[in-house]
Amino acid sequence: MNILIPGGLGLIGHNVVANLEQEHRCTIADIRTNYGKVPQDELDYLMQARQQRIRCDDIHAINIVDRNGIDFLMRHKNPEVVIHLASFPRQPVVNANPQWGAQVMMEGLLNLLENSVKQGVRRFVYVSSSMVYGEFQDDVREDAECNPQGQYGIMKLAGEWLVRDYTRKYGIEHVILRPSAVYGPLDVADRVISKFLITAMQGGTLQVNGAQETLDFTYVADAAQGIVNAALLPQAANRTFNITKSHSKTILAAAELAVKLAGRGTINVRERHQDYPSRGKLNIDAARQYLNFDPQVDIDEGFRVYYAWLKNSPFWSAKTILRAA
Repeated sequence: MNILIPGGLGLIGHNVVANLEQEHRCTIADIRTNYGKVPQDELDYLMQARQQRIRCDDIHAINIVDRNGIDFLMRHKNPEVVIHLASFPRQPVVNANPQWGAQVMMEGLLNLLENSVKQGVRRFVYVSSSMVYGEFQDDVREDAECNPQGQYGIMKLAGEWLVRDYTRKYGIEHVILRPSAVYGPLDVADRVISKFLITAMQGGTLQVNGAQETLDFTYVADAAQGIVNAALLPQAANRTFNITKSHSKTILAAAELAVKLAGRGTINVRERHQDYPSRGKLNIDAARQYLNFDPQVDIDEGFRVYYAWLKNSPFWSAKTILRAA
């Protein structure tokens, strides 16, 4: 099967490719952007390391906002499935440049959808976010009311409605996925778990916004497996799924685990950040039933694996040693 993965060199994306390319032909569209937030030397290192984990060399530096470029790529590659991962990855990045974020998250999505219709794509997998729910307590299901807070969650939810509307108008299958707090090796430093582990390794102070705030932390390999199953399994068609570990943990406990693993670092607890909704765990019964989704890695194991990778990474070991000195 021919599968196009916009954003296929991202944290989740390259894990999806590594899984799919064992049996399917993958094409990656990725411009390797730093979103104006990731230091260029860090991005260069991550991109090289991610590419070393996959065999796929069918990689195209085509921006999904480039209508002609996407049209050319999809006409020549003729994908049967599109797994859309090329998006601004989190709220702070959108907040820093909302116009650019809207262009990528809305116009880029429409370019992919329009060309999917023209080229006869069978299934369009849209990776959304748990941020579409806004504030929620534990065990939220996919049919819960969505009240996103902030531009990132609002645009992700708008994207879901666009995807569903293309199914209504043109009959193209869709699957919508809502991951939460994905982390793991080869992630950028500007995410909560990465910040905690790197700061602890440097002997710094971990900043926790809200002692009781929780997240449904999800290891990247588990999230990637859920996405792969969503792309391939017939019974997933035209459904929406939470793709998480379904086990909330306080951000404070996550910080404490990072300090314990590193054997250094201190923690400063502040008031919760009002721009971020309070969140609990998501219910994944639907994903278990229709996607055979069975996340394996709990946060203790995931942290250990991620910490070991950081410790053995030439890039990050040099950074932590220099900063500590």
